[in-house]
Amino acid sequence: MKEKNSVISEETSCSIQESEDCCGSMAGNEEELVANKPSFNVYIPAIFSFLFLIIGILLDYLGTFSRFSSWIRILWYAVAYIPVGLPVMKEGWKSIKNGDFFTEFLLMSIATIGAFIIGQYPEGVAVMLFYAVGELFQASAVKKAKGNIKALLDVRPNEALLYQNNNYVSVPPESVKIGSKIQVRVGEKVPLDGKLLSHKASLNTAALTGESKPDTIAKGSTVFAGSINLNDVIQIETTKEFKDSSIAQILDMVQNATARKSKTELFIRKFARVYTPIVVFLAIGLTFLPYFFVDNYIFQDWFYKALIFLVISCPCALVISIPLGYFGGLGAASRNGILFKGASFLDTMTKINTVVLDKTGTLTKGVFKIKEIVSSPEVTEEELMKYLWAIEEQSTHPIAKAIMDYKKDNSAYKASQVSEVAGKGLKGIVTDKSVLIGNKELLDSHDIISPTEINKIVESVILVAIDGDFAGYVTIADELKEDAHQAIKEIRKTGISKIIMLSGDKDCITRELGREIGLDQAIGGLLPEDKLDEVESLKKQVGVKVAFVGDGINDAPVLATSDVSIAMGGLGSDVAIETADVIIQTDQPSKIAQAIKIGRSTRKIVWQNIALAFGVKIAVMVLGAFGMATMWEAVFADVGVAMLAILNAIRLQNMNWK
Repeated sequence: MKEKNSVISEETSCSIQESEDCCGSMAGNEEELVANKPSFNVYIPAIFSFLFLIIGILLDYLGTFSRFSSWIRILWYAVAYIPVGLPVMKEGWKSIKNGDFFTEFLLMSIATIGAFIIGQYPEGVAVMLFYAVGELFQASAVKKAKGNIKALLDVRPNEALLYQNNNYVSVPPESVKIGSKIQVRVGEKVPLDGKLLSHKASLNTAALTGESKPDTIAKGSTVFAGSINLNDVIQIETTKEFKDSSIAQILDMVQNATARKSKTELFIRKFARVYTPIVVFLAIGLTFLPYFFVDNYIFQDWFYKALIFLVISCPCALVISIPLGYFGGLGAASRNGILFKGASFLDTMTKINTVVLDKTGTLTKGVFKIKEIVSSPEVTEEELMKYLWAIEEQSTHPIAKAIMDYKKDNSAYKASQVSEVAGKGLKGIVTDKSVLIGNKELLDSHDIISPTEINKIVESVILVAIDGDFAGYVTIADELKEDAHQAIKEIRKTGISKIIMLSGDKDCITRELGREIGLDQAIGGLLPEDKLDEVESLKKQVGVKVAFVGDGINDAPVLATSDVSIAMGGLGSDVAIETADVIIQTDQPSKIAQAIKIGRSTRKIVWQNIALAFGVKIAVMVLGAFGMATMWEAVFADVGVAMLAILNAIRLQNMNWK
């Protein structure tokens, strides 16, 4: 795993370069320079060339220096050209040696050297200078776009303090086995997933969940690798090896996400490989073919037009801005606790018109809570709960846990002879009294009359009888997540036509919850295969694109079938990470709408860039072919449009998705 992680940064950095290899953009190399050198030093060659260019132009047009002609003038502009032109020509030669002839390096080298050949020295320098500056700005934009995703690499722990021979020894996290005891000091990163041995811990999980609020956990709770210990020194018992830890899985998913290209990206890559050689041959044709059709053919004029055509035609704006747009979308989502497994899913998310939600763990917390306590006149509420505590204390059922968590005091009764009545409840002796706790069937079997009002209650009801008399009941319900109502409203605002809930819980409970939060349809009492049938039925309808949102474990078959699968609470859920297309790390359903918005905004910006690049380039190409555009217009059509497209793409990084 160590070896694998060591290359994540490199592979992530190369993902945009892979999209550019068809034209050989310098962005990847310049981005490396930006990352490894002081920012000002990177711009020194361009500043040097700019100063020499400006002085040369002034000397040309002011005419104050009579000797600034012939070889002195050529030498001056050559000195201005070399700092920005030589790196491009070197990269062009490398590409040719690797068998890739038709690159942007070649186009720019031919265009600028050609300008020198026909005596257009200032324009030759200017084209290469603006190209170099544009590449530096592109590198800066790429670096910013990668920032949110590469920030995950910074949470990768470098060491673990392993308990050995009555002492804590620093070792690589990859060498720690399951069941080992490790120590995490204040301010350090948790190196492996584990179980908290200390009394409590306060952890910053922002890198994993996107939530800045510290998470306080108690002894025995799960601790995830990549969390930062905020307070006291803590001890953890490891439950997973490093290669299986939450942070390793997320890093792996991020790495794969940058490799999964959208259809638009793949098309542009193929297009550029065909487009670039066509442009070169068209430029050659533009230089020589007019000889056969034009009476006053002048080679230098048509050669100049061909050079302009070459500069205009560089596919830089397309090949950089499109993957940068998708990369920006992935980064913006990651910053908000949403992990897309690839740019292709950003595209697919834009086509969704139906959202299907699981209930437990998706819209609800999956934790039972007491909703209401009703006692008979003969028994107080406090006394009723003491009898309940006494019996349920010996049960491991989730409902028993909800009862035990409810205001237990030290004067609770003790139970004996507790036994289970299959499918009905529990019975036992408490303070020498016979106590029954369970459903209506349990009380009916002992000829105890329960109130008719319980038949109208949709939640789970726990009935209590003491010495053959009805004593009261408690309603238990799965608690809604705090943002559940808001989540449905936000999904509606995105224009989703239908929101459905499918649950294995009782149909009456599911329908009631559906009405409460405003769903179009809610169906309960479903087995996993029933949910699968429902989703497949929806997909068969014309024009319906389904996103299914589940917990990623029992809903795995449906997640695999839907057009887009979204898993809630991806941390610690291996099945979620393996099956789902999108992981919502914060476990908040309100993030569903954010994921939809990010997908749509990303696609919108990508197509804006495509239209801008093609529109301007085609217009200036036509003008250049007819001699109505100079090198300066060509520079704008190439570098200028690329810069506009990049600025448009990085807007994704600064948008508010709430």
